Amino acid sequence: MNDKLVFLGLLYFVQGIPYGLQSSLLPIYLRGADRVGTKRRWIVGTVSGLALTCASSAALAPEAHMWGVAATLLAMNSFASVQDIAVDGAAVSLLKGRGELGLGNTAQVVGYKAGSVFAGGGLLAVIDVAGWGWMFVLLMFVYAGVALFVLGTPVLDEETVKGQPADGSKRAAEVTKPWRVWKKLMAVPGTPWTILYVLTYKLGEQGAVTMFPLFLLDHHMSARELGFWNGIIAMGFSICGSSLGGLLLAQFSIGALMRRVFVLRTISMVFQSSLLTVIEPSPLMKGMAVLSMSIQHFLGGLITTLTFTTMMHCTQRAEESIQATHYSFLATLEVLGKLMFSALAGGVVDWFGFQVAFLFFLTLSAGTALHVWTATFTGALREHQLKDQPK
Repeated sequence: MNDKLVFLGLLYFVQGIPYGLQSSLLPIYLRGADRVGTKRRWIVGTVSGLALTCASSAALAPEAHMWGVAATLLAMNSFASVQDIAVDGAAVSLLKGRGELGLGNTAQVVGYKAGSVFAGGGLLAVIDVAGWGWMFVLLMFVYAGVALFVLGTPVLDEETVKGQPADGSKRAAEVTKPWRVWKKLMAVPGTPWTILYVLTYKLGEQGAVTMFPLFLLDHHMSARELGFWNGIIAMGFSICGSSLGGLLLAQFSIGALMRRVFVLRTISMVFQSSLLTVIEPSPLMKGMAVLSMSIQHFLGGLITTLTFTTMMHCTQRAEESIQATHYSFLATLEVLGKLMFSALAGGVVDWFGFQVAFLFFLTLSAGTALHVWTATFTGALREHQLKDQPK
């Protein structure tokens, strides 16, 4: 038994190394990327690198060159990781004021979701009609077009071309000593609260969003129906929620919005949990289930935009030299919190059943709502409210 555990533990350990390199080590170690050259050069360089990896993938047949395809996908993820740092740094420096932050984070969230739909749905249709090679040729032209756009856009014109700063040796020493970077990150006002928030804000929602479709598959819907309603329609509602978030942030304080939206999410989870008591299929139950999923995804999209705006508020309090690292650090934790609970949610349902599991998810959601509600009066979000109030 011990030999089996050592065997599995070692293999899962090395399986987790690439994710750790890309999500945690690279954002810290490469934090100086946008100070050696400009953000424009790093973004153009990494997007061009993505175009080149697509060109390489187009020339390789996965059936005959599996290791070559794996190498290009690894290169693609490496370019994407560095690009993420440069784009985060550009976003933090470009977006100013409540209105710009809200709309900018809407562009981030909606753009990311649209890219996922394009890759997961649109390219799947292309590969079915034209094949593997032409699918990657199309993707190569997409990346090349974006690189040319960034090269010529006036948005980054105010950024001066910089070489290594005068205190480059000091900053280089910090890069090789991540503990110093960590101390600076944690010293930014509001960071401890924001870390706890991004790790936990999606816990209850993520469990419900992941497990409720499985309940419907067992009792009320076919796989085709579920794919339509929980895939296409739900994603549409999520994008609408994310878009509305930016518009609302231009009019209201982020603290007030978050307080109300988190209460609404808890109420919607109460409604969804009540549907678990209905086992017999009926048109009414199917309609209520679709309504419940649509509301959950709409509020989830809205909360995501508010969350990334909160993260950027916090990051803009940091000194400029660590802002890109600070934001990438928070974004990594945000993804980590969702992924960890998604992996655990299925086990909770298997052990305790849907009803008890959803009671647990509802408790987590209510706890997050309380965490946010308290912060709007006495914590980090109160500062946002005071800052955002019109003069």
